[in-house]
Amino acid sequence: MDSLARTLPASWFCSSPLYQLERKGVFQKSWHFLGPVTRFQNRSEKIIYEIAQTTLIVENRSPPREGIDTEGIIVYPEDPALQIQSHLTPSGLVFATLSLNAPSFETYFEGLEQLINQVDFTKLPHRRSISYEGRFNWKTMIDGFQECLHCQYTHPTFTKYYPPTFYSVTNHTNFSQHLADPSKTSISDGLFLYFFPICTLNVYGGGISSFRTLPNTKPGVSRMEFDYYHEGTEEEFEAYFKFVRQVALEDFELCEKAQVNLESGVYGEGILNPNKENGVAFYQGRVKELVYKQYEEDQAAKELEGKIADLRVGSGGEDVKVVVAVW
Repeated sequence: MDSLARTLPASWFCSSPLYQLERKGVFQKSWHFLGPVTRFQNRSEKIIYEIAQTTLIVENRSPPREGIDTEGIIVYPEDPALQIQSHLTPSGLVFATLSLNAPSFETYFEGLEQLINQVDFTKLPHRRSISYEGRFNWKTMIDGFQECLHCQYTHPTFTKYYPPTFYSVTNHTNFSQHLADPSKTSISDGLFLYFFPICTLNVYGGGISSFRTLPNTKPGVSRMEFDYYHEGTEEEFEAYFKFVRQVALEDFELCEKAQVNLESGVYGEGILNPNKENGVAFYQGRVKELVYKQYEEDQAAKELEGKIADLRVGSGGEDVKVVVAVW
């Protein structure tokens, strides 16, 4: 039993100091999925994303013309003092970072483009975006997405089309692919992707949906943002929207109830099923690894500051830049 992965303790879903470590160690060092290029075709609209209290803006500055434009799409931070990275995949997906502390896109998402380039994400137009607040930690929602043990009971409509009997999760470098039916050779219907830490992309039911679980400064609160893409008539889109929203609402209710148990002490921590919850073990392991690393970096910085302060006192307040450079 010692070799089996354990869940993060409940305190990790309820602690403000831990979230501050996540903000620096996880969110500011990650790539975040913003959307397919069809989301950014309205030249007069600035699309605003607030991720972990950092605001990004996406604009399409190319001249209006027929067809889908990709060259004019730019991503920039609201705060001009910040510097970020952005990336557009050949398949038409836009990603960005919150700082320059993240590695290159190719390093962070090794092997991702080879997979997603099998789908043309420039075809389906953006139809609707919605946003609302939930009373749960961002990880509570990701826990639910990264396993499907609950699917048969929580999502009866979904499992009619994508039976959990065959469901599996394959983890890669900072992303996971969910396979609802391995017998299908095409990923144009049944592609479910998780981008560490908070974004998803789902191609099923005749459309594309994605969500971001955005952390609040309060650890027990998150903001859900959903984007929907579909090529059909208004009636066809509404039928698709009703189907995918049913799944989202079922998960939402489950997460709010789980967060209550986490905060009340009903649940502490447990063991993860190595086959059915390997997606949870993967992402939680990444969170734990990055938070520990950030804590060590912060502690080292504090120790250095303390030594510099001691030097200043010992030298009567004289400049110690040379000493710092040598350290």
